[in-house]
Amino acid sequence: MSEKPTAVRVYLARVRTALADLPASEIEEILEDVRPHLAELEAELGESARVEALIERLGTPESYAAELRASGGYPPAGEGATQVITTVTAPSLAKPRIALWGLVLCAIGLALLAFGAAISVDPDVLLGMLLFLPVFLISLALLLRGGVEPVLALPEVGWLRNTLAKGREQDDTGRVLRWLGSMKPAWWVLCAVVLLAFGVLLMMRQRSAVLLLPFLLVAGAGIVWAGPRVRGDRRLLWLAVPVSAFVIGGALGGFGAAVDLISNRYSPSQSASYYPSSSDRYGNEQLTYGGQEVENVYAFDAEGKPLTEVYLYDEQGRPLALTRYGCERSSGTKEKIGEDNRFPRPKIEQGVTDSEGNYNGYNGYRSACREEAGVPFSAAIPKVTVPPSTTSSSAPATPTPTK
Repeated sequence: MSEKPTAVRVYLARVRTALADLPASEIEEILEDVRPHLAELEAELGESARVEALIERLGTPESYAAELRASGGYPPAGEGATQVITTVTAPSLAKPRIALWGLVLCAIGLALLAFGAAISVDPDVLLGMLLFLPVFLISLALLLRGGVEPVLALPEVGWLRNTLAKGREQDDTGRVLRWLGSMKPAWWVLCAVVLLAFGVLLMMRQRSAVLLLPFLLVAGAGIVWAGPRVRGDRRLLWLAVPVSAFVIGGALGGFGAAVDLISNRYSPSQSASYYPSSSDRYGNEQLTYGGQEVENVYAFDAEGKPLTEVYLYDEQGRPLALTRYGCERSSGTKEKIGEDNRFPRPKIEQGVTDSEGNYNGYNGYRSACREEAGVPFSAAIPKVTVPPSTTSSSAPATPTPTK
């Protein structure tokens, strides 16, 4: 009784049939290159190593053969050698190259935007995605029109595939690559979880970020669906790669923001200081207390009465001149009007006015600014008890006679 052929042998037989128009020596060379990978995959699947399982992981033998043709620079099935010359000319490579590098550019841009939005906890940073949207749409349109085979036939893609294949042959690198490959199912789920957590974090900081949640949820569901199918349909890389890059950038930015928050919370500098502040847009020195910038100072006398026209100096007689702001009447905005050491300053309130010109907080129509004088709080001045004198109070002091 003859031995039943293994799944790899059946799969390779169909691949050989799909490559039948190529020279026999080249077919053997191609199959020798992929046979170790298929044997490794068969060992990984174990008892479930059937042709159907290989097709689920690699795609059909015919589509796999088409990828091998493209990566090796061979013409599609049924086309002659003239086509080989055509596929390597610049005009034929231009569109696939735009499709490929458009994907790479969008992935890098999304990673940087996610990093910036996470580290600043500001969803407005993500508006920069609108700049990459036209590039992504053009790349996707070229992919759908020309197919994925011309992209896989690009020299840079072939170099990447060869580099990964050589890495798998090395002991240490191969183990790392195999481990990363085994983590793919969990990675797609992790991407969905990170996207949801990212949206919740931004929404806690700014309520308008709730508008991002539907898009993040759709992206999360899409990556869970498309991720496991990427090997069978390479077109899904145009979804998996940008989403994965966004997740990696957001995770790194969130980690950086957490480290910065922890370091600032436990910073030992909690005393008053007077030094140039990097946050000052105008370059003058700023007064800080407890790590926070002080914009106004209120002084009271011993009876708790607020003082006006107070001028502050340090121990060397230098005026503590801080930036002074006021309302610019024509634009209704807060503007810098100079700097001095006179306190207290009016409190600047920005809002809007309604249709009748009345100041209406932030629910009106026209931008407005107003200055509020006075002290916004009252101070309870502690009474100081003078200790009794050590000299006797019974005997009056003898005045010194004068001549």
